[in-house]
Amino acid sequence: MKRLVYVSFGVLLLAGALSAAAQNWPQWGRNAQHTGTTTATGQTATRILADVVYDPFVAQEKADPLAAPDLLVHYQTPLVDGNNVYMEFKSGTYTSLDHWETQTWNERRLQWQAGNLATVWNFESDWKPVPYGSAFNGPGWEPVFHAVLSGNSVYVPGAGGSIFKVNKSNGAGTRISPFGATLDRDTFTASPLTADSAGNIYYTVLELVHGQAWNADVVGSWLVKVAPNGTFQTATITSLTPGAPAANDKCLGVFNTNQLPWPPSPTAVPGTVQCGTQRAGLNSAPGVAPDGTIYLVSVAHLWSREAYIIAANPDLSPKWHTSLRDRLMDGCNVTLPPNGTPGGCRAGATTGYDPAQNRPGAGRVIDDNTASPVVAPDGSIFYGAFTRFNWDQGHIMKFSPSGQFLAAYRFGWDDTPAIYAHDGTYDVITKDNQYGEDLGSYCNDPAWCPSTDRTATDPSYPEAYFITRLDANLQIINRWQNLNPLSCSRDANGNVSCVSDHPRGFEFCVNAPAVDAQGNVYNNSEDGNLYVVRPDGTLRESLFLDSAVGAAYTPLAIGPDGKIYTQNDGHLFVVGQ
Repeated sequence: MKRLVYVSFGVLLLAGALSAAAQNWPQWGRNAQHTGTTTATGQTATRILADVVYDPFVAQEKADPLAAPDLLVHYQTPLVDGNNVYMEFKSGTYTSLDHWETQTWNERRLQWQAGNLATVWNFESDWKPVPYGSAFNGPGWEPVFHAVLSGNSVYVPGAGGSIFKVNKSNGAGTRISPFGATLDRDTFTASPLTADSAGNIYYTVLELVHGQAWNADVVGSWLVKVAPNGTFQTATITSLTPGAPAANDKCLGVFNTNQLPWPPSPTAVPGTVQCGTQRAGLNSAPGVAPDGTIYLVSVAHLWSREAYIIAANPDLSPKWHTSLRDRLMDGCNVTLPPNGTPGGCRAGATTGYDPAQNRPGAGRVIDDNTASPVVAPDGSIFYGAFTRFNWDQGHIMKFSPSGQFLAAYRFGWDDTPAIYAHDGTYDVITKDNQYGEDLGSYCNDPAWCPSTDRTATDPSYPEAYFITRLDANLQIINRWQNLNPLSCSRDANGNVSCVSDHPRGFEFCVNAPAVDAQGNVYNNSEDGNLYVVRPDGTLRESLFLDSAVGAAYTPLAIGPDGKIYTQNDGHLFVVGQ
């Protein structure tokens, strides 16, 4: 389950007016704005056309005591280039979740030949993830390794904050190393790579203290821009966030669990904690607007509640930055049960406040989040932040092109929503998981935040799982709810057997949906199905792939011919008609 428990607006062009190259899927969210939409028409999801294993360690990963029974791994988006598919493949040795560095990450070119996906070449990278962390102190899910297609090359993450420029034709790679040839083992390429329309590549880098990655302050963090000719620029995250709390400054903390229910009184103020230096959010791909403005997220290294949306100019000079703090007013008495009742805040608490801090809620940037900034056609920026106070669901937060906070929707955790432009406006499309099982409303103490049955505790806001279409102001247009109660599995002979054990349905395990030219939405669910939802919020079809309960969230892609590239349990599935 992907939730955290503490242990100028243009007119759309017709698809036929665009070249096939413009319909490819070269990166996270398909384009540098991460809108997740294509001008191709998706095929009907009626059968599995290909099934390729890219992670051979899934059985070990799911059996790991630190993860069992979940698959705590983030995976690359399948990159589609005409008849070719580029995908992450893992090799090496699996040791344990907290020593994921013994694995090896590869980028492989596959090509459709005689109806099958055949390997053309394999490029082995020396990239390693940042070290394992725990809870909100570093990542507990294996970080994402994520390449990008641009021109005649595929750019691949490398060690020491480097990347490789790999020839699409033959798989030969050349390293680009902005931080020197020594490839310091404590310096990490930390984000998926992003390519703009001019062929510039953007990514973020972290340098951590060896052996104390998440307990000591960060050594440094950078935004990197690499030009098509291999030259590069860097800017420190601190240079892009002037005025933000410094390394040893104090940030507002949270109340102690012995003070539950929170807040301890209507006027209570928690103590303070060391903030740590601002650095890039892990796993979050920079977004690039058509005017060249670069958007990314940053967070205080030692405190996830002190985070920012950053806008940088094309030359990497600071444009603006704006805090995610004190933005949200849907906590006590709103998304939570009434004050003074089980799961609710203490009687007398201020309506809308986050009970952990007794003030408006903060959008948080945490290291298991893959949410990336999305740039809408009107220049607005959307970001999926984490929040604990609304059943672990997070929020989609909307900002203006100049950084003003405009609106929020009450789901956004690990979510890069899609943007579907039409009729002079646009829709925002997101998974919408109202978690329930084994999760308290705002805390993990069952005496105050019962975890047995959200629906009974909070019937006005019950456990439920939706694909939701929002308007540009984040108001609901329509929703499709997953009510499937069946956990199914496929045996070696392809036979499917099911048991009914999820009376309230399954959550959607996707961190970036895919949307085709007609506005149909393609999403994965933990029940193992690929679902296709029409623009009117009705189900078009679904197709069972394999059991996905506990699997980490995976992104999808749509090829220029409408094939759907989706993932499940370390398998790349290609679906079509």
